[in-house]
Formats: sequence, C-alpha cells, structure tokens
Amino acid sequence: MLVPPLETARLTSPAKPSPEDRPYPEHWEKVAELRVFRAPHASWERLIAWRNDMRKLGWRLLRVTSDNNELVAVFGKTKSEIASKGP
Repeated sequence: MLVPPLETARLTSPAKPSPEDRPYPEHWEKVAELRVFRAPHASWERLIAWRNDMRKLGWRLLRVTSDNNELVAVFGKTKSEIASKGP
C-alpha cells in the first residue's frame, strides 16, 4: 500500500468533511460532487496549481476561504454534468 508523503497529507482533507467542518452550504451536496482542499496560509500559491489541475478534469473552483490557519478551497462538479459526461 502506498502512503502519501506527510506534506501531501497535510494539504488535502477527506472528500466528506464533518458537518461542523464543512466549508460550504449543506444543500451543495445535493446537486454537486465536491472536493475540499486545505493548506497552510504559507502554501497559498498551491491553489493556482490545484485550480489548473482540477479545471482540466472539469471541476470548478466554487469558494476560497480562510479557516483558522488554513486556506480552504472548494471545487465542484454538478451531478447532472457527471451523469452526462462521466466522472
């Protein structure tokens, strides 16, 4: 089993955060697949690379916020888009 390097593990969060840690409205989950990326403020420039990579895969940047000591970016793809084009 491959384990991501510690640096990578700190930069991303699980696909489904707990309700109190959710950086988006709950109703977004009903209409879209969502991915949440977290990084320390010092690594804000990584958001540019994430956005480019995710855009190539058809994901849109929906929200960027600051949470405690982290930058939080939410990417989404509508469920109807996924159904018509595939994952």
